[in-house]
Amino acid sequence: MYVKICGIRRQEDALLAAELAADAIGLLVGQKHNSPDFISATVARDISRALPPSVEAVLVTHVEDVEELERLLQQSEITTVQLHGEIAPSSLEGLRGRLPHLKIFKSVSVISADSVAYPEAFAQLVDGFVLDSINVATGQVGGTGKTHDWSVSRQIVMRYPEVPIILAGGLNSENVRSAIECARPFGVDVNSGTKAADGFKDPRKMEAFIIQAKHEQSS
Repeated sequence: MYVKICGIRRQEDALLAAELAADAIGLLVGQKHNSPDFISATVARDISRALPPSVEAVLVTHVEDVEELERLLQQSEITTVQLHGEIAPSSLEGLRGRLPHLKIFKSVSVISADSVAYPEAFAQLVDGFVLDSINVATGQVGGTGKTHDWSVSRQIVMRYPEVPIILAGGLNSENVRSAIECARPFGVDVNSGTKAADGFKDPRKMEAFIIQAKHEQSS
């Protein structure tokens, strides 16, 4: 089970995630919606440089403009991006043309059964989808701490079997195994479920989450 720890803001948390066998970390750069976890492209670069080769650095962004996206990716030196904005398929094609070796994940806000059709326009353009929750009240797109209907996520996984799909949204060590059992995703992604009171990562929560997620793989 692929496990990504998102919302990393400092190097020590990134290195601990690597030590605990996380497969990837998410570095939030390019803010448009409400979130406390964003860092600069240069801080993201410094964190990603410190990672071992076994751990993938993912630039998670709200930015939709292709030129700005390219600038942030060049500044951060990160080669995998997770797009949380409402970017048009044509813009995504443009980004792929500018950076042909870029690995691209597109977020899908799982709101209702209507969300199942949303990925269709992007399925041939991306390397994976991230199924996440949205908090309309706060304007948060991802990092909400809220779960969504995992049965809808399961429908998306079944509809797009050729695309790796990562489940996110309100996951923690107590519910991740149930979420995996229900949705059967390629991987899981956690942010708020691994936070400490100071907003940085809680080592015990990270360890517990990774153990539970990886355990499900072998059960």
